[in-house]
Amino acid sequence: MPAFEPTALPPASGLAARRIATDILASVLTRRRPLDDHLDGPQGHPDLADLTDRDRALVRKLVATALRRLGTLRHVLATTLDRGLPVDAGRFEAMILIGLVQILWLDIPDHASVDLTVKLVRGEPRTARYAGLANAVLRRVARSGATPSIGLDSVMRDTPDWLMRRWTVNYGPATAHAIAAMHAHEPALDVTIKEQTADVWAPRLDGRAMTDRTVRLPAHGSVRLLPGYAEGAWWVQNVAATLPVRLLGDVRGQHIADLCAAPGGKTAQLAAAGAHVTAVDRSTQRLARLADNLIRLGVAAKTVAADATQWEAEPFDAVLVDPPCLSTGTIRRHPDLPWLKREADIERFVALQGRLLERAVSLARPGGLIVYCTCSLEPEEGQDQIEALLGRHPGIERVAVEASEVCGHGEFITAAGDLRTLPCQLPDPDPLMAGLDGFFAARLRRR
Repeated sequence: MPAFEPTALPPASGLAARRIATDILASVLTRRRPLDDHLDGPQGHPDLADLTDRDRALVRKLVATALRRLGTLRHVLATTLDRGLPVDAGRFEAMILIGLVQILWLDIPDHASVDLTVKLVRGEPRTARYAGLANAVLRRVARSGATPSIGLDSVMRDTPDWLMRRWTVNYGPATAHAIAAMHAHEPALDVTIKEQTADVWAPRLDGRAMTDRTVRLPAHGSVRLLPGYAEGAWWVQNVAATLPVRLLGDVRGQHIADLCAAPGGKTAQLAAAGAHVTAVDRSTQRLARLADNLIRLGVAAKTVAADATQWEAEPFDAVLVDPPCLSTGTIRRHPDLPWLKREADIERFVALQGRLLERAVSLARPGGLIVYCTCSLEPEEGQDQIEALLGRHPGIERVAVEASEVCGHGEFITAAGDLRTLPCQLPDPDPLMAGLDGFFAARLRRR
């Protein structure tokens, strides 16, 4: 795979889109605020609403590409700036990174990329004095094309050392490299069909049936404009995230607790399959969005705003717990994660997951099932949690997953009988249609 791979985009848009992209990128890198918080909801960037749909898509593409390629971009910048970044230049780095993204990866004329970036630099008091430097750097890179990438493994550059080290230890060098390589590509959009089969909806959405209920779309803009959205025929959910619910089997008529339920994809799966679902989450705002989505889909679930580690209720037929985690299995969809999370965060997540698992055990009736899942690639948040739980509770047993329960993909099943998906699985000649989220899931039964 070449280090610099142009991406087709509409013709270059105006200065406002670049300014907003710079605002967001600088905030992610300096304030460590998640990218999604800037793009969606009431806390999003206030000026996004004033842009056209095309310009909003451009903002997202600029920032996401800068974060996917951050290590490579900083390497190119370091080799181009003879004296390094000015120490008193405010958001100069973010502005230059957005300019480099356009030159190296997006289908935007170099002269427009340089001109608009220089205007951005000149427009702020702290950066204005470096407008000439910005012009020189960007023109030098534009003239050299992809030559700064010679001898450079961009996959390694774009993955923090601590993550690559962990994946190499846990999965081996080749698989670790394959996982990281997938993060360079924007993922396709997966949607879960509510009632009809994926084969019925795939042609309507111009997509591909991945399972009996999942359709993958090769490209996407606003999901609200796609056929079936307004009618509640489907919801957005990565194919890997659909698998844990499958481990509960036929849930019709069962009472199931979904702990840490937001954003609600698994709640919708359970409700659409006929379960009586109680969705628990501590965030009232996220629960409100979950409830709105259930209304759109025409399915019902009880929602409870509570700390699931302390919540008490009558025993359930099954409990699904999808706790907060490092989320390293979703980096392709959330390219800011490697630069926001730290290895030290794992300890905090592991402690919370342990408490949630204990609560799940107490909420399951005798003979009831517990499915524990995380979108993390880290063993401490997956198989290690299950082994520790089984060691503490002789009355809990593992129920091994079978290939037929995960659409025939035996490669998703570990030697212990748990589910483990990796971003580099589900290969496809088109990298945009390949892969899936990294997920772990284990099925347990209370004796």
